[in-house]
Amino acid sequence: MAFIKEESEDFRIEEVFSLKQEEMEEQTDLLVLKEENQDLNEMEQTDQYENNHVLITGKKSTQTKTTSLRKSAQKTKSKSTSSFTCHHCGKSFDEKQNLQTHMRFHTGERPFPCQQCGKSFAQQGSLKNHMRTHTGEKPFNCQQCGKSFPHEAALKSHMRIHTGEKPFTCQQCGNSFSHKSNLKRHMRIHSGEKPFTCQQCGKSFSQKVKIQSHMRIHTGEKPYTCHLCGKGFTQKSTLPSHMNIHTGAKPYTCEQCGKSFPGKQNLKIHMRRHTGEKPYSCKYCGKNFTNASSCKYHMRVHTGQNVFTCDLCGKRLTTELSLECHKLRHTAIKPFECVQCGKCFRSLIRYDSHMKTHSAEECAQCGKSFKNKRNLNVHIKKQHIQEKPLGRASHK
Repeated sequence: MAFIKEESEDFRIEEVFSLKQEEMEEQTDLLVLKEENQDLNEMEQTDQYENNHVLITGKKSTQTKTTSLRKSAQKTKSKSTSSFTCHHCGKSFDEKQNLQTHMRFHTGERPFPCQQCGKSFAQQGSLKNHMRTHTGEKPFNCQQCGKSFPHEAALKSHMRIHTGEKPFTCQQCGNSFSHKSNLKRHMRIHSGEKPFTCQQCGKSFSQKVKIQSHMRIHTGEKPYTCHLCGKGFTQKSTLPSHMNIHTGAKPYTCEQCGKSFPGKQNLKIHMRRHTGEKPYSCKYCGKNFTNASSCKYHMRVHTGQNVFTCDLCGKRLTTELSLECHKLRHTAIKPFECVQCGKCFRSLIRYDSHMKTHSAEECAQCGKSFKNKRNLNVHIKKQHIQEKPLGRASHK
């Protein structure tokens, strides 16, 4: 079954800022330290002013002390504006303490551990923000939609959904993104980078969410279940397309032949009939197929495998779909219901065949009805188009 990807901006907003969080908090801490230093300088300047005010009253003996205070203040100012430079990256800081905090990013030192989960951080402010994941505190609220966030930076990024701002642009194709991490993932399309590798089969992926979905193939996990027929799916985005089977909805229509489908992936596979594309090849005989499931089913002709066995009667079947349809025979369940007449079916094939009786195609020239558009087109070519040349023959 093909995987269908749905991603939203808010879904990965925690992951977007987990990498930037400590860097932003480093800048915040540096600003606090800078403000404290400025306050100290202002206090020194105030004391100096008061001393000068007293000295102006006529006591000449204090002029020497005034000069000394000025020199001391100049030394203090010169010391406060001196630059402390990181010898690893060349970044400069006004305070030695700020440089010491910055050095933890090079040394990997994380002296502030979380007492609940053991995760450590380079700065105390980072630990404070992390604790909100345990407490559930989300003090930053969006004024437009009311959604809350644990970090101010996360709220700022969320606001781009309302403003439509996309400040991160791909230099190769011009596509823009609201988050820097989305641009980074997009760049892997151009570079072909696939940093996430499955440890069981070696297959690589460009995104973490894709390898997470892939791992369910090995574990057999299908966390998304249809409440009507009980069928499970590995991806949440696949479930709505499946529900269209029960409702009869077919919102995806082929522009070339007019045929409609319940899922976008079904339409994509169908379009290969018009284009002639067959991207899946049999490694035994080289035969090509339009979809992966057909190729996989064909491979069993060479291997002789019948891997799906009914646990109720022991019957072995070649496809998972065949097994699911077969198991319905042991129950009274008929999950495929016609929304027009209420008739129910165990098999999707029989359901589709029945639905054609409600949407019969009628010939505009003779009024004859057909179950599908293909039969109607064949009828028109045979019965009506062939009549025209006979009329033209009299003019020759």
